[in-house]
Amino acid sequence: MEIHKTLGICLKEINYKDALEIEFIDNKIPYERERQYKVLYKNKVLGHPYLADFIVYEAIILEIKSVTAIIDTHIAQTLSYLQVSAAKLGIIVNFGERLLTWKRVLL
Repeated sequence: MEIHKTLGICLKEINYKDALEIEFIDNKIPYERERQYKVLYKNKVLGHPYLADFIVYEAIILEIKSVTAIIDTHIAQTLSYLQVSAAKLGIIVNFGERLLTWKRVLL
């Protein structure tokens, strides 16, 4: 909420990710940015991995958006990350609306 209040809306996703990284460090929250997950097809690794925006506390996939609204495509994307990562909880945070919005996604 601090980031949304300070930066407002209409910035690029990367700006919010950079600000989130500062907040994680300042608040000593364990995270990893842009963790790669291999995608398997018939027991073979495909050439292009999934890149999750953040993994927080080694268990939560955090997807950052800067769009007019969270839509089904964003939920489907987060579900895909959950499937390849074996994580159970994903959170989509959208900085693109007048009020900060988020959506929990469970596998």
